[in-house]
Amino acid sequence: MTPVSMLLNILWILIGGAWMAFGWLVAAVIMAVTIIGLPWARAAFNIAVYTLLPFGSKAVNRYDVTGVEDIGTGPLGVIGNIIWFVLAGWWLALGHVLTALVLAITIIGIPFAWAHLKLAGIALWPIGKVIVPA
Repeated sequence: MTPVSMLLNILWILIGGAWMAFGWLVAAVIMAVTIIGLPWARAAFNIAVYTLLPFGSKAVNRYDVTGVEDIGTGPLGVIGNIIWFVLAGWWLALGHVLTALVLAITIIGIPFAWAHLKLAGIALWPIGKVIVPA
């Protein structure tokens, strides 16, 4: 991790990243506890880590990385994302959007607000994504 990424990640944690990462962690635990949600628990946990330290990494479509379709990038991934949206995606996305609105009030918070909006998109449709170094 570069020094700039490290500084941005520290600022991120202090001004709103930690509580949204906690929200993703709660979603992961809830999904793991309910046997039906187990397939989504791993993705939620991975994105919780990404939400805690987003600078220096990015979320991309797994197909773009591997070049091969799999369960998460095919039709079953679409169904999985629809189920995710109903169970947890909408409230995680809402949390990111509300945090972005609060951060966008200040000039310093605008880059962090933009990062929250990107994470809101991931919150709506996370299956089939992979976190890679930026």
